[in-house]
Amino acid sequence: MTSRPAGRAAVDVVCLVGTLALVLTPLLEVYGGRTALPALAGGLLLGTTLAVVGSARRWSAITVVAAVVVAFVLAGGALAAPSTTVAGVVPTPSTVLDLARGAASTWKQVLTLQPPVGSDGTLLVAAYLLALVGSSLAVSVALRARTGAVAAAAAIVPVAVLVATIVLGTRRPIVAPLVTGVVLVVVLLPWAAWRAGLLRARRVVATGALVAVAVGAGIVGAPVVVGATDRLVVRDEMVPPFDPRDYPSPLSAFREFVKEDAPLFTVSGLPENARVRLATMDRYDGVVWNVAGDGSAQASGEFRRVGSEIDTTVRGDRARVEFTVDQLTGVWLPTVGQATAFDVADPDAASALRYNDATGGAVLTGGVHRGLEYGIDVVVPRVPAVTEVGTAPASDIAQPPLAGVPDAAVVTAADVARDAGSPVQISATLESWLAEEGYFSHGVQVSGTESLSGHGADRITSLLAGDLMVGDGEQYAAAMALMVREMGLPARVVLGFVPEPGAGDGPVEVTGKDVQAWVEVAFQGYGWVPFDPTPPPEQTPQEEDQEKPSEPNPQVVQPPPPPPGAVTPPDEDTEQPQTNDPDEAEDGSALFWRIARAAGIAAVPLLVLASPLLVVIALKALRRRRRRRSPDPVARVAGGWDEVLDTARDLRRPAGALATRNESARALAASFADVPGGALVATRVGALARSADHAVFSATEPSGAHATAYWADVEQTVDAMNRSVGWRRRVRARVSTASLKDHRNRRPKGTS
Repeated sequence: MTSRPAGRAAVDVVCLVGTLALVLTPLLEVYGGRTALPALAGGLLLGTTLAVVGSARRWSAITVVAAVVVAFVLAGGALAAPSTTVAGVVPTPSTVLDLARGAASTWKQVLTLQPPVGSDGTLLVAAYLLALVGSSLAVSVALRARTGAVAAAAAIVPVAVLVATIVLGTRRPIVAPLVTGVVLVVVLLPWAAWRAGLLRARRVVATGALVAVAVGAGIVGAPVVVGATDRLVVRDEMVPPFDPRDYPSPLSAFREFVKEDAPLFTVSGLPENARVRLATMDRYDGVVWNVAGDGSAQASGEFRRVGSEIDTTVRGDRARVEFTVDQLTGVWLPTVGQATAFDVADPDAASALRYNDATGGAVLTGGVHRGLEYGIDVVVPRVPAVTEVGTAPASDIAQPPLAGVPDAAVVTAADVARDAGSPVQISATLESWLAEEGYFSHGVQVSGTESLSGHGADRITSLLAGDLMVGDGEQYAAAMALMVREMGLPARVVLGFVPEPGAGDGPVEVTGKDVQAWVEVAFQGYGWVPFDPTPPPEQTPQEEDQEKPSEPNPQVVQPPPPPPGAVTPPDEDTEQPQTNDPDEAEDGSALFWRIARAAGIAAVPLLVLASPLLVVIALKALRRRRRRRSPDPVARVAGGWDEVLDTARDLRRPAGALATRNESARALAASFADVPGGALVATRVGALARSADHAVFSATEPSGAHATAYWADVEQTVDAMNRSVGWRRRVRARVSTASLKDHRNRRPKGTS
């Protein structure tokens, strides 16, 4: 290998390592602040040093690779796995083993954890490897290449590292993607031309013009092309292994908690007036409130692994809360406020922890058990008063559509809140009405009315439309959430525990008598605000519905009735036979029927001409009916997805042939990106595709209620797709035969 001038080598190192440092910078946000800075800086320094030394001493390629592996092990302990070293520097056999395992497994861990992922275990190995291997490979190719064209190929390495960083990155990186792209073009394109020997003095103007066009296209053209389309992030497409829909509704166990007298768990450090959250539910199917694991961003059922630190934008009082589980069972883990860090003593339980930052809820996929101890660093938001919220509008939050809502909830909500003005006044009015007009009972037979458990449509109807409104937190919270949602506000039901006030910072034993359900409504600028519609326990029918003894009114002499008024005799000729002409109404009726008959005859040719269009509409209606009423729930769900694809095809925005459901969803999102409401369509089709794949390929068959709820989502998605186009396109789509043709090749593949 011929030696390279020092000046040329310095330019190579500065251009390549500088661009590598730029594309790796977004990983700082993924790991949290400066956590990954030593691993990135150390990897770049080591890789560059080994490449320069290997080029100067004419090492063979195998020697350079061996040197990189040795450096990875010796320095990897201090830079990427300090917990396995002695004094944070000296590697041990455990360091070598963990680094070897981390090189293969860290990538998946970083993708499945919510940023910031922290530095636990070997999480930093991914960042360290990208910096070390990327810098050594890029600099080695540039300095050791025998020809300029091969040396210019080193520019591919920063681009490849950029792709890896995008895969591991977040939706909004700290360095704007536009800035990164422009810098890469401005730096790497001239450098590669120079190293390939294509940069001549007479070509400087042409190269400058080319760079200017590229930069202008990136700055001006990219936003126009991309528009409002969200940046694709792989971690958001990862389907978590825990599916809460496999478990019964937590709210259905309300009465079971009430019967439990033994301590369920002990909590220490609970802030004053803080509530313990067990589960948050935002989907109703006419039978139960449950969590929604449909893949949407704000879904209550999207639980993911978290790192040692959890980012939150919630403001409030910070506290450290410690839990010790006693008799509590199931997968739902008690939490408080919004968590910023979890500290689980049991390693197995720590690996099974999943968290939902949209609701503040957590689960253990293996289930909680007696003796489990864990601590949470939390932020407890302050609860604003109704007057403080004032006229703040409701937050724009997409929630799963309601299904099977009883008419009693719709009618009662409109009647009770008809005089309320702002969204918070509507919520407060419904809360006050339920708490003041209802009675509390956990199921005792009182006053001839039994307080049954459950919160299905029949139970809510009997609560709101019966002779006596009686129930407990399960029914009142479920009813208020339905009423608030019917008034157009985002609402969800929370099951948790509210210990008696005045417990202090000491350990508090939480039992079944502390169980409670409440409603949370979201307002802009204030987040989710809790409401308690349950009447106080002392407000029972036995004490409140007693008949009061009647007090006789004093007798008063009534005045005599007034004399009857004078009767006016009828006119003499009012009853005489009439000799006028027949009523003109009869002639008008005859004229109407003649016009109607003529119009009917004239409409026959029009009906004949329109019959093909009517046949198309009828065939589509029959196809939709057949899909929706299929006895097989799997076929019903798959048919719902086919209905979405057929709608897109009729709207001349097909998803393409031979595509999986997820690929079709991405294609639909792209085709609707340039129309009003396109972002909503993109969110919905993505969730529908994932839900359909889960129903088709899951080992368990979906329930009929799940298929019904899925079709409700399909209807809303189809409606959003139709509204996104003009009325002419909408009419043409109704009578289009595109979706009626044989399109078997566009069926989803066997894998998703």
